Amino acid sequence: KRFAIYGEPDLVYSVVGFMLEMGAEPVHILVNNSNEIFEAEMKELLASSPFGKNATVWGGKDLWHMRSLLFTEPVDFLVGNTYGKYLWRDTKIPLVRIGYPIMDRHHLHRYATIGYQGIINLLNWTVNTLFEEIDRNTNIPSKTDISYDLIR
Repeated sequence: KRFAIYGEPDLVYSVVGFMLEMGAEPVHILVNNSNEIFEAEMKELLASSPFGKNATVWGGKDLWHMRSLLFTEPVDFLVGNTYGKYLWRDTKIPLVRIGYPIMDRHHLHRYATIGYQGIINLLNWTVNTLFEEIDRNTNIPSKTDISYDLIR
């Protein structure tokens, strides 16, 4: 799957690293408060994986810029905080919520985002977001009394 991500440098770097290990392809990496050191380290991380070769790091840009990118080069999912909700509404690209702030989900701030449990949570949030999108777009009714749509 291809994804776009935005947020704070440390979180973005970590999530991109995990997604690369999972075989996901970053396309747009947007960090508003980026600097030369972060961008050099991110480019090194992207170069370390065959999945990172088509990614672009956008430093000093905002979500309005991300909106334009998502319309011109869409991805399968978006990773970021609550403010991505507006991008999801405009582009219909599913949002995996992580980072700060998360204001539109009840108690999501209580779940770990670092360490082993944090990675398990991120994996669950990502996979379930993709499943929700598959379910939302499924229009094939069951042809029998048994529906395999419930089984993943």
